Amino acid sequence: MNAPDRYESFVLGNGENKVDMEVDTRIPNTSIFTFNKEDHTLGNMIRSRLLQSSHVLFAAYKVPHPLVPKFILRVQTDGEITPKDAVIAACHELVRDLGILSREFTKEYELRKMVGANQQQGGNADGV
Repeated sequence: MNAPDRYESFVLGNGENKVDMEVDTRIPNTSIFTFNKEDHTLGNMIRSRLLQSSHVLFAAYKVPHPLVPKFILRVQTDGEITPKDAVIAACHELVRDLGILSREFTKEYELRKMVGANQQQGGNADGV
C-alpha cells in the first residue's frame, strides 16, 4: 500500500520542530505559527484560549490539507505582548485548565463508583 505508516502522523521526523514561528511583516504584531503533527483538536483549543486574552486582536488557524497532520495559526496582538508570548501564555492556561478538568473528572468518577458500590451493598442487605 502507498499509505504512510500510522506513527508518521504524530512522531516528529529528524530535524522537524514541533512549532515553527514566522513573523508576518505585512501586519504589525503578527506571527504565523506552524504546529507539526497536530490537528484541529489542539488548533481550536489554542485559538479559543487566545481569543479570551485582552491583548489578542486576531487568532485563527487552518489545516492546509486533511491528510497532512499540521495546522497554521495566525496571531495578532495589540503590541503590549508579542504573539509568541500570547501563544505561550495560552498554552500554559490550557495545561492548567486540562489539569483541573482531569482532577474534577477523576473526583466525580470515584464518587460515582462509591455511590454505586454502596447501592449494591444496600440492595443485598435488604434481600433485594
